[in-house]
Amino acid sequence: MRHWPLLVPVVAIALLGAALNLPLGTALTIACVVALMAVVIAAVHHAEVVAHRVGEPFGTLVLALAITVIEVALIVSMMLAGGPEKAAVARDSVYATVMIICTGVIGACLAAGALRHREQSFRTEGAGPALAALVTMATMVLVLPIFTTSAPIAQYSTSQLVFIAAASLVLWAVFVFVQTVRHRDYFLPPDDAHDADTHASPPSKAAALASFGLLLVSLVAVVGLAKVLSPQIEAAVAAAGAPQSVIGIAIAMLVLLPETTAALRAAMANRLQTSMNLALGSALASIGLTIPVVVLAAVWFDLPLVLGLDPKDLVLLALACLVSTITLGTGRTNLMQGAVHLVIFAAFLFLSLVP
Repeated sequence: MRHWPLLVPVVAIALLGAALNLPLGTALTIACVVALMAVVIAAVHHAEVVAHRVGEPFGTLVLALAITVIEVALIVSMMLAGGPEKAAVARDSVYATVMIICTGVIGACLAAGALRHREQSFRTEGAGPALAALVTMATMVLVLPIFTTSAPIAQYSTSQLVFIAAASLVLWAVFVFVQTVRHRDYFLPPDDAHDADTHASPPSKAAALASFGLLLVSLVAVVGLAKVLSPQIEAAVAAAGAPQSVIGIAIAMLVLLPETTAALRAAMANRLQTSMNLALGSALASIGLTIPVVVLAAVWFDLPLVLGLDPKDLVLLALACLVSTITLGTGRTNLMQGAVHLVIFAAFLFLSLVP
């Protein structure tokens, strides 16, 4: 392993200790922000090492779980620090994650892969059911609260929250079972799926165990630094005059940046199946694991939770789901499909800043 992933978690823990025991001045705040970004990248690096050891499709599951833990930590920290004013941060983060993955990450992978390899292929047997589960969960979590009548608009009642959380968790668990046990071959590359050369050489057992330990340390640092920096992040967004939904986008982009890089590398190496596994697996985990934890925190601490989308975001989500269904229904991709996804992603970013 390279040296920086070994040092970053230790430095981040040290800065967290300093932030908890010293006044949070400008210099210490900047250092904590840099450490938070670095330790997120380090956490995903260590997750990748473990993933290479266990192989596909278990590897992408490890990455998805690590990223979801980071996302949950950031969301719950902001909810606890902000109270009722942060009732929509979970909605904004989950919606941003789904849009970034379905339009930005998939679009970039399709475009980059097409520019280098013209056409690429993946298995629709795995991508199709994964997308169906994602659309179902996104609809139940982000769309249905607009139309229910048991609670104020865009919100669920407590019993409805529990049901939606349980349903999302069950769907994610079934997907994991299908991906790793029942139909594992659906998530392997369509060409030479059993060829060892398709994947990088796995690290040693000692390296994988070391990375697993450092992954746990990194996640602790992420949780702590996120809690410490929550007030500063909110103040920065307010000072910039940006909509509050930008906080959710910032969380999603920070968490997904390293994984996006990994997915792009796979697409450019003509391993689009790995890119799809990473993208769809993370999107499913983002809802299937994040929402149950957020619901538990909201019920336990009696926090308001707004989940229903605004009309503009509802239209963009529907468009992203429709285009993704068309793209993932053929098993083959080209440059045009990537361009369409990236245009929708650009519209999502622009209209988030200029609603």
